[in-house]
Amino acid sequence: MTTDDTLPPRILATPEAEGWIARLAAAHGPLMFHQSGGCCDGSAPMCFVRGEFRVGAQDVLLGHLAGDTPVWIGARQFEYWRHTQITIDVVPGRGSGMSLEAPEGVRFVTRSRVFTDAEAAALDAAGDPPKGG
Repeated sequence: MTTDDTLPPRILATPEAEGWIARLAAAHGPLMFHQSGGCCDGSAPMCFVRGEFRVGAQDVLLGHLAGDTPVWIGARQFEYWRHTQITIDVVPGRGSGMSLEAPEGVRFVTRSRVFTDAEAAALDAAGDPPKGG
């Protein structure tokens, strides 16, 4: 995939989510996200200490948040969502016990919007994002 800065990002975070990412990273070290495909807590983005979730060869890298926090999604889930820009947000409440923010009284959630035809065409022309391995 090209790293053309004119392409729309596939992944974003709200300022509130970025604040929580920074807070959790300060407490736990480098983080990563994996966008759940529905097995755990619906389709919530799961936050882990980097390396505590094994990224597989079929996982797709959507991009990075808060500087260097990678966000991965399973290949099948990516095919469903490839036409959307995903934004990670944070809301009060308790989510999955597996996600790092769970004990903090907040949970990360996914919001999305459909890419415009022009954005989708540009992303398609740039090629698929990299996969794990």
